[in-house]
This record gives sequence, structure tokens and C-alpha cells, in this order.
Amino acid sequence: MKADYLFRNATVIDGSGYAEYIADVAIKGDRIIRIAPTITEEAETVIDCTNLVLSPGFIDVHTHDDLIVVKRPEYVEKTSQGVTSIIVGNCGISAVCAVLKDEVPDPINLLGELDEFHYPDLASYRDKIDSVTPSVNVATLIGHTTLRNNCVDSLLEPANAANVKQMQQVLRKALEQGALGLSTGLSYGNAINSSTEEICALAELLAEFQGIYTTHMRTEYDGIIDAMQEAFHVGRHAKVPVQISHHKCAGAKNWGRTVETLALIEKYQQNQDINCDLYPYRAGSSNLDLKQVTEDYDILITWSTPHPDMAGKKLQEIAADWAVDVHEAASRLVPAGAIYFQMHEDDVRRVLQHASSMIGSDGLPCDPNPHPRLWGTFPRVLGYYSRDEKLFPLTTAVHKMTGMSAKRFALQDRGLIKEGHFADLVVFDPNKVNEAGTFQNPKQKAEGIEHVFVNGVLTYSQKQMTGKRSGRFLSKNNNVDPK
Repeated sequence: MKADYLFRNATVIDGSGYAEYIADVAIKGDRIIRIAPTITEEAETVIDCTNLVLSPGFIDVHTHDDLIVVKRPEYVEKTSQGVTSIIVGNCGISAVCAVLKDEVPDPINLLGELDEFHYPDLASYRDKIDSVTPSVNVATLIGHTTLRNNCVDSLLEPANAANVKQMQQVLRKALEQGALGLSTGLSYGNAINSSTEEICALAELLAEFQGIYTTHMRTEYDGIIDAMQEAFHVGRHAKVPVQISHHKCAGAKNWGRTVETLALIEKYQQNQDINCDLYPYRAGSSNLDLKQVTEDYDILITWSTPHPDMAGKKLQEIAADWAVDVHEAASRLVPAGAIYFQMHEDDVRRVLQHASSMIGSDGLPCDPNPHPRLWGTFPRVLGYYSRDEKLFPLTTAVHKMTGMSAKRFALQDRGLIKEGHFADLVVFDPNKVNEAGTFQNPKQKAEGIEHVFVNGVLTYSQKQMTGKRSGRFLSKNNNVDPK
């Protein structure tokens, strides 16, 4: 059988975490059909991979790309860094199941504008993804705040028993249609007053579908240990895996506490299935939250509705120019977006190195001046942290963004270079790979990403989108397609 593509003399890092090896790899249609020291059969196209790495396509486990992949299916921000699959619906906000009235509540507004929300159930979203055929595969979690928006009278109040029952019905239908699990964003104002019992009641549905509970916890600041304990309690109650989203210790007085939080994860891992994800930067990004305004660290304004000319400036500088304190300046800027330099580099490295962590970008594609993680997360781990800083071997870096991620989120036949698996593949130069963007100039294609294949289709090559897209909607467990 003549292969469509043959990768010759590739340094194969297969996503398992095990040692690299030199091999030829052949793909036909959407699958890897053969891996051998030498393949002599002909192929339609031969790619010489001498001195280049062939790895599985990267899986971005933490995104807010729900609507951008519909709006701009040629999603260069992710494809150009080697991402072939994304998981949307994180932090309690999903476009799937959102039924909105006359406005988009915070933080659901991070995803897009009111007229973009057309997906009252998962089936309608899946159909849309299949019709637009984005450049990446898409799987989704269901957001707790999205469910609350549909079913409670006030987002600022706990749900009552009738509300919970209604939310359970919506969640069950989504899980039946292939959702990966439930996400929460408990630090946000429209979810922080939810009771633990409310979350547990929803999480109870997950075990039946082998779903996962992912959480942007109630706080990543001073009360982080209590927040972790709550997350673990939900997992124990529901008997499901727990994923701590973008794990960090935020705020200057909490710097260094990842020693404590990672030890807590290890303690509870003895009896529970617990992991975390993170982005490889000491700065986070979201809407400008007046409760998070401080002079303890820099805050960079990325957009502001009343003062658009302040985008790209530090809050402290704006306050000085206006002769007010940072709190007054922030109140004048909202609604606005911000990048918070709220973490310590040592903590970022400690979490990156931990065996429980995998990689997710948490980028905000609707931000006009996005955090550079939107474009550079995966190459930064490979280049800066693995190659340059020698935080861990390249095989470990790749594992944290491929095989580990696919197993965690039940993306069957993906995340590994293995015969019979889907041909989601990246060819990269290990000596050149790195992010190119900066906080001031973030919209830059990564260096060293040579070719990206999604389901066997060459989607990105030599820093250009090819115009060919083959992304699919990935339902829970082997892309089942229940209606």
C-alpha cells in the first residue's frame, strides 16, 4: 500500500516519555500505518527529517477557543506552534450549552460576542465544527458558570435544588453527546457563591461517563490550600479524576508555596486521580478584576473600553500619569483586560517539572493584545525550558503535551506515534524551536516548527498555513458520534 507521506530518518519522540529513536514513519489517509528503521516502499511525498524531531501533534488541554475556531477556522495561533487538538470549555465557561438573553455575563464574555453563541447543546456545536472543519481537532468540557447562567435566577447566589436538577439535565445530555467532563471557574464573581454541594451534585454525573472534573479553583492566592481541599473533595465525592487548571501560587506573599501545594497533590494522589496543567509563564491574563489590583507586581493593560489608548501600558504607569492610585486607575479603565505578573519564576519551574503537570496555553484569542502564551506556549516549553534551561529532557516535554494529555482527556488513538493512531504529527527543529512573541509584540509565529499534520493532512508548512484543514470534533472516547 503506497503511503501518502513518508518521513525518512526522523528522530521520533513518540509521546510516551520514553527514549527517542531514529526511524522512518509512513502515513496513509488519517492514520500512521508503519514505523520501521527503514521503509523502502514508495510514497506520494517523502519528507527528509534528518536532524529533525517527529512528534505527536500537541494537545492544548486548557483553552478558551470555543468560538474562535468557528469564527476563524484557519486557526494560525495554535496551528503554527504545532497544536493539533484543543480542549475548550475550561474555567467554568463553555459556548456549548450557553443560552444567553441580552448580554454575555462575565467571564463568559471572554469567549466572544452575544451573536456568536448559537449552541444550546453539544450536538449543535459538533455539527458546526464538522461543517467549518477547523485547522485543529476540538473537544469540549461543559462549563459550570454556563450552566448556572441558564438555570439560576441570580448568578451571585447559590443554586437551589430545582436549579441543580435543571443543570444536571443539561449536563447529562451534553455528556451523552460526548462532552469530556465538567469545568468550574469558582474564583469568578458569577460562580464564587456556588456551594460545594452544588458542584458535587453536578460532578456526580461524571462517573457514569468516565468524565473528568477540571477546576479554576476558588482562589490561587492566600487560601489556595482550602481551595485545593475543596477540589479534591469534589473528586472523591463523585469518584472522578480531578484536574487543577493552570496551577499557580499567585500574589507576592504566596511565592514559594508550590512546595506546599505540590506536596499536597502527592499526598492525595495516593488515593485519588489528581493532575494539573499550567502555562509556562509567570504572568496570567484575564479581564481586569478590581479585586486583584495591587502594587505588589506589574499589571499590563491589554484593552480598555473607555480608554483604548491605554492598551499596552502598565497600570502603575497609567496611575502615575493620571495622578491617582492604581485602584482608582483600574476603576476608570474597566471594562478592560489585563496581564498579571502574579507568579514567581521558581514556582513556574517547580510545577513544570512535577510529574503531575501537563501543558495548556489558557490563551485569550479575543484579546486584541493577547498574552504571548496564545502563540508560543508549546515551543517555549520545548525550546526555552527544555533545551536552553534544561529543566527536563525533550522526551518529557513532549510527553507533557501529547501522550499524557491524550490519556488524561480520553482522546483515543491520539497523543502517540504508534501504528494505527491518527496522524496528528509535528516536525520541528530541536535546535531552533522556541516562541517568537513577547508581551509587547505577542502575535508571532513560533520558530522551528517545520510541518504540522492534522488527521494526515499537511496543514502548516514552512511558517505558512497550507489552506488545507482537517480538524474534527472529538467526542469522549474514540470520536463516537451519538446524536
